[in-house]
Amino acid sequence: MFVSFKIYYLYHVKRTQNIEVAVDAIVFGYSKEEGVSILLIKRKYDPFKGSWAIPGGFVLDHESLEEAVERELQEETGVKISYLEQLYTFGKPDRDPRTRILSIAYFGLVKSNQFEKLKATTDAEDAAWFNFKRLPKLAFDHKMILNVAIERLRGKIIYQPIGFELLDKKFPFSDLEHLYSTLLDRPIDRRNFKKKVMSFGILDELDEKAKSNGAGRPGNLFQFNKTTYNRLLKNGMHFEI
Repeated sequence: MFVSFKIYYLYHVKRTQNIEVAVDAIVFGYSKEEGVSILLIKRKYDPFKGSWAIPGGFVLDHESLEEAVERELQEETGVKISYLEQLYTFGKPDRDPRTRILSIAYFGLVKSNQFEKLKATTDAEDAAWFNFKRLPKLAFDHKMILNVAIERLRGKIIYQPIGFELLDKKFPFSDLEHLYSTLLDRPIDRRNFKKKVMSFGILDELDEKAKSNGAGRPGNLFQFNKTTYNRLLKNGMHFEI
């Protein structure tokens, strides 16, 4: 009797369920001059017509989630990113006024100056970078989604050296300090930070000097050694800033 009721219940739920699946793309941009920015689109249609929002949209029947988020991001902003990491699934019943929508959010970190020419199409009227400290009012629950993404990013850069990809191939150590201070949104102890980073053995100090900015003697340039990092990681190295 219990099994029959369970089968009936599952069948009934399946026939009455009305849930759509969407994806959202949180793209963080970084530049030494502008700091941390967020890529947003202006919605062309209701709900929230004219409001700024995270790029995203509905998953098509033939698509994987990854294919859908890459397509939506490119259609609405003109930005193509080969890898976005899954963040979280947001699914409160009242998060969208149209119907019940589950949204699987993804996030990535890029050099914003590599994506300055944005192109909004489909249901996006415009696309732009916004400094993460000066964001406009956002549609839906996108402010909450961004807050979750920011916390994940800050946690990630402490345990993985993802920030090196945002720097020039050869960089002064001060650029790395500025990057971490900006992403974490707090000052760092410069001496302890350098001592900690250099202790991992994943930075090569080069026999090249940084360009002088007129404020003292220029220091040497550095370069991230990804080969060494991968080897140390396999040997059990624990990266933590």
